[in-house]
Amino acid sequence: MTPPPLRIGNASGFYGDRFSAVAEMLEGGDLDVLTGDYLAELTMLILGRDRAKDPATGYAKTFLRQLEGTLGTALDRGVRIVANAGGVNPAGLADAVRALADRLGLDVRVAHVEGDDLLPRAAALGLDAVGSHGAQPLAANAYLGGWGIAACLDAGADVVVTGRVTDASLVVGPAAAHFGWRPDDPACLDALAGAVVAGHVVECGAQATGGNYALFADLLAAGVDLTRPGFPLVEVHADGSSVVTKHPGTGGAVTVGTVTAQLLYEVGGPRYPGPDVVTRLDTVQLVQEGPDRVRIEGVRGEPPPATLKAGLAGLGGLRNEVTFVLTGLDVEAKAALARAQLEHALAALPRRPREVRWTLARTDHPDAATQEEASAFLRCAVKDGDPKVVGRAFSAAAVELALAGYPGFHLTAPPGDASPYGVFTAAAVDAADVEHVAVLPDGARVVVRPNPLREKAPAAPDDAVPVPALPPGCAPGDPTRRAPLGTVVGARSGDKGGSANVGVWARTPDVWPWLERTLTVGTFQALLPETADLPVTRFVLANLRAVNFVVEGVLGEGVAAQHRFDPQAKGLAEWLRCRVVDIPEALL
Repeated sequence: MTPPPLRIGNASGFYGDRFSAVAEMLEGGDLDVLTGDYLAELTMLILGRDRAKDPATGYAKTFLRQLEGTLGTALDRGVRIVANAGGVNPAGLADAVRALADRLGLDVRVAHVEGDDLLPRAAALGLDAVGSHGAQPLAANAYLGGWGIAACLDAGADVVVTGRVTDASLVVGPAAAHFGWRPDDPACLDALAGAVVAGHVVECGAQATGGNYALFADLLAAGVDLTRPGFPLVEVHADGSSVVTKHPGTGGAVTVGTVTAQLLYEVGGPRYPGPDVVTRLDTVQLVQEGPDRVRIEGVRGEPPPATLKAGLAGLGGLRNEVTFVLTGLDVEAKAALARAQLEHALAALPRRPREVRWTLARTDHPDAATQEEASAFLRCAVKDGDPKVVGRAFSAAAVELALAGYPGFHLTAPPGDASPYGVFTAAAVDAADVEHVAVLPDGARVVVRPNPLREKAPAAPDDAVPVPALPPGCAPGDPTRRAPLGTVVGARSGDKGGSANVGVWARTPDVWPWLERTLTVGTFQALLPETADLPVTRFVLANLRAVNFVVEGVLGEGVAAQHRFDPQAKGLAEWLRCRVVDIPEALL
């Protein structure tokens, strides 16, 4: 008999997400499993630093505080909790959950997943340096899959906490346990891939229900309340298909558009590799099944790679910055003078900082009605390992220009000391070198063996994508009008280490043939000049009417390094959408 669909909700997309979401999801409707994603590249550095100061820490303490008022509710409703809040110390968090349960007088079966922590073996695995300057890692973790979670749930766990598993594994593990999928069964690959897609859609919480949605104005025009979007849930079926929805009466909306946007978030090409399966994103089919219900079907899976992704996080040095406010006329000349004066002052330091980056943001408007609207911002950011070079001596040098600089001189903040910055590096490790362990509620340890289906041969070429025919009025020479690209497309962007992706999808089917032909790598780089000198790869996802661009190196050494104004590339897609292009009048 086929098991019924499994209802899996999400209550956290990052460490710092809506605190009340756990209670909202438990009390708002029926669930079988509640997941929480607390980890990101920056979070691993934060938790690694915590552990370095106190070995008993290194996990997301917020998760414990959320459970204080909700653990009893979860038990009463039969909802099992699966979260990666264990960070770099999942065993420590499991002990803390047990202590909390004892204090609350609750009988809770707690399990955890470990083995992702590679820091003790970093040197032996060649992972003893992170970033371009060879910093020592504070965290080195393999991205595990869902089978350890499945083993814990099979053993009767009420709460499962993990370290660094892939975000989608929080859904894959419970689904595999519920439906009896096996890692050595090729017939399960498609189902696993479908669960990966479901997990990817809900892993970022309200991003699937209208949060960070490029076409939010369309939702508002349709009467959708975006004041407080609800968190999503997926109804996963035995074949891996699923329906994305949310609890009744909650804000936001679940549409093909909101799901498409999240599917394009932080991905690369059509093949999406993971520890349990390679998911073919070019096979995903989305159907609006009803209000706030989007069906995901048709997903194909291939054997997982022989290696696991590993993330290394460490401290890259110290950084400092000053921002000059340039008001009124002659902004370019004022910027040139400020730069020349501060560069002269830097020559008096023990040595020039290892990295000096200048950026001028022309936020000023002519004949402005307010002083702020008349102002531009010149930022100088410096990095080095020596506090004498980038500490108060640097910021004080900028302040000393106050009475000798450009007219109207002032800074956005008083002089400050240097602060540490982090760096992130991704690596690959052989799956056989990582001991994936499920620690069951009774303390028994179950080793999850590397998937026997792992593909050691190179992947086959991506399927050829047919070029769609242009609709009437869109051929070369037909009338066009200058308009923002976002008039006809949606987009979403995100970070992966030092790289970023920008996924762009057609708002309507007739836009797709024009988008596929028009938005080439060359056009993309011309519209976003900051990417012009960087490697950019374009991938076509015709099933989603989308093209996805991966920009390598645009974020330097990752979000913690604060390489650019938008260190996580969250606004990169919106910058692209606001650029003006020639659009066929037939599409407007």
